Amino acid sequence: MKIAVLVKQVIGSESALEITDSNNWVKEDNASFVMNPPDNYAIEEALIIKEKLGEGEVVIISQGPARAQKVIREGLAKGADRGIHIEEGGQIETDPLSIAKSIVSAIKEEHFDLVLSGLQSDDTGMGQTGVLVGELLNMSVATLAIETDIDKGKIRVKRELESGWFQWVTLGSSASITIQSGINQPRYPSLKGIMGAKKKEIKVVQSLSMDNKQSIDKVFVPQVSKETEIIDTDINLAVDRIVEILKTEVKVF
Repeated sequence: MKIAVLVKQVIGSESALEITDSNNWVKEDNASFVMNPPDNYAIEEALIIKEKLGEGEVVIISQGPARAQKVIREGLAKGADRGIHIEEGGQIETDPLSIAKSIVSAIKEEHFDLVLSGLQSDDTGMGQTGVLVGELLNMSVATLAIETDIDKGKIRVKRELESGWFQWVTLGSSASITIQSGINQPRYPSLKGIMGAKKKEIKVVQSLSMDNKQSIDKVFVPQVSKETEIIDTDINLAVDRIVEILKTEVKVF
């Protein structure tokens, strides 16, 4: 089985973030970059599937500037076979559809049996890229996977639904699956794996240039405010007011 794993490089959670003068992103000069945490689970699931089948190939795919090769190498050090870097120049792409089209353009000739991706990215958190890639490649798609049962003949996925419910679905012979964090225990790269990753192939292709359908208009720090309200001592009025607050302000029901 030939498996593609989509990974993204994001700003680490410990970085001090400062908004740019244009208010449309954060300053990256002093930021540290890491692999998007949910993507670690997608890589691990791909390696588990390959080991279970006893054959196959795991390919790490990432779109971004030259620094994105760091996360590809990390995936290779964990045991992936090779990488594809879709290199961006200038402004970093944030439109999921444009990203998906660029990825599909780079990998469509590979004819992957399976495309895995983390549930969403830690920066924009849109959670659309894996779904869009599957659609553009005419694959079956499943999201929020918490368990996979895959052999050469079928692909079954256990999905997490709302309110503690789960669902088993059977997909077609080729599929794109977004992996829920916690599905497995991601491995750490070994010293041997780190050394071996230096010799593994990373193919570099240029990202597509296209008109975006979606963009980030403004990034800002939420304003925090405090307000104290003394609720009427009359029990009936107090209950009515508490219910109103829960509905309109706290919005818990």
